[in-house]
Amino acid sequence: MTTAYPAPNAEPQHVEGHEKHNLTGFIIFLCSESVIFLAFFSGYALLKTSALDWLPPGVEGLEWQMPLINSVVLVSSSGTIYLAERAMAKGNIWGFRAFWLLTMALGSYFLYGQAVEWSGLQFGFTSGTFGGTFYLLTGFHGLHVATGVGLMTLMLIKSFIPGNYNGGEQGVQATSLFWHFVDVIWIILFVLIYVWQRS
Repeated sequence: MTTAYPAPNAEPQHVEGHEKHNLTGFIIFLCSESVIFLAFFSGYALLKTSALDWLPPGVEGLEWQMPLINSVVLVSSSGTIYLAERAMAKGNIWGFRAFWLLTMALGSYFLYGQAVEWSGLQFGFTSGTFGGTFYLLTGFHGLHVATGVGLMTLMLIKSFIPGNYNGGEQGVQATSLFWHFVDVIWIILFVLIYVWQRS
């Protein structure tokens, strides 16, 4: 009678299935975040279309040059984080670190640009419905960008611990998905706030 032994790769398969399960959970989390942003977008559109005086007194419109530059920077970071993932898939850990760090720099520049924009605005959070919704939407998105940069910092630190990324890392995949999500949300925000207000 032959004794059946577990296959040598039984444990890695279990881990892989566990990682896929966790990644699925993270995707569900992103879907819930999408619902929140969708509610904000719908509320913004409803308020804007029903308001008689949308912009605060003395404000003719928003400057769009700096936000446009920030948008190009943030969208470009989706490309660099993709290249970081590709480098990891090829086992190029230093390439991963380089593109990952570049993505963090682009995200940090976006936050800096948003802070500069806020400091130059002629209205505040209490400046009517527009002021409140503007700071709520851009601030909530900015919080997500800061969270993404923080997650990337943790993933970068983990890459210097031997053996961490030998077979890939679900944290890197999840962070990358989160970052692409943040970029897509900003494109919608830019159209709603900066493009639509000039029409």
